[in-house]
Amino acid sequence: MASSSVQLQSDSENAQNGQGKAFTRLIVADSQTIFRVGLRKIFALEDDIRVVGQAESYGQAISALAKFSADVILFETALAAEPAEAVSELLRRAPNSKLIVLTAGASQDEILELFRRGAHGIIDRSIPPETLVACIHKVAKGDIWLDEQAVNWVLHAFRTQATRPIAPAAKVHLTQKEMMIVACVAQGMKNKEIAVRVNTTEQVVKNYLRKVYDKLGVSDRLELALYCLNHRIADTGVPEVPERRPVASEASPAALLTGAMNLKTS
Repeated sequence: MASSSVQLQSDSENAQNGQGKAFTRLIVADSQTIFRVGLRKIFALEDDIRVVGQAESYGQAISALAKFSADVILFETALAAEPAEAVSELLRRAPNSKLIVLTAGASQDEILELFRRGAHGIIDRSIPPETLVACIHKVAKGDIWLDEQAVNWVLHAFRTQATRPIAPAAKVHLTQKEMMIVACVAQGMKNKEIAVRVNTTEQVVKNYLRKVYDKLGVSDRLELALYCLNHRIADTGVPEVPERRPVASEASPAALLTGAMNLKTS
């Protein structure tokens, strides 16, 4: 059952049920037909989840994103030769979607890289059906889903970074407007919300963020949030901030993780 030949309901038909309740629109990308069929049967029992597209290859997953509007993408890492790169590309093409990665015995390094690239949920293919449904519900609301082992790996990575010895930090200058935007990012605000807050346009906010990334040496909003949390500049108006380097922080690793998890999207 190749996804290119599957005809599903349109997005408008899937947007609401008979009672006007919003559906979570889901794209399922997995190499095994029997697995996709099984998932559709599971989701058919849910009142608020609808499969709007399917794919059995990475190329078809890209095509499905262009054809269907999805709230959540369920993506098997085996579909791509470079799963982490695939995660970045899928989220670039569907910035308003949340992505759940299906893995089979992924290593610690692989889990950390998938999370760093923006995966909202990372689950093993052996996950029980009821747990998978709970994961989709949670991710659709904007939360992060990691199993206990993955959480421990992420926390360990933060602890290792936070306690690494460093040399004295130099100073990097941020303007007052840049500091205001950084503070908004650290509060979990999206670019559109930041634009309203600082009385400018969304494109100007994006331009400012690119300059901030270059100055601090970070690559995305998550790294920027962790930087702010580590250096305690999230809600200060001080234009002088330390050069980007891992430093010890009084905040617990769990607090850093919780504070940064919701900052992956623009």
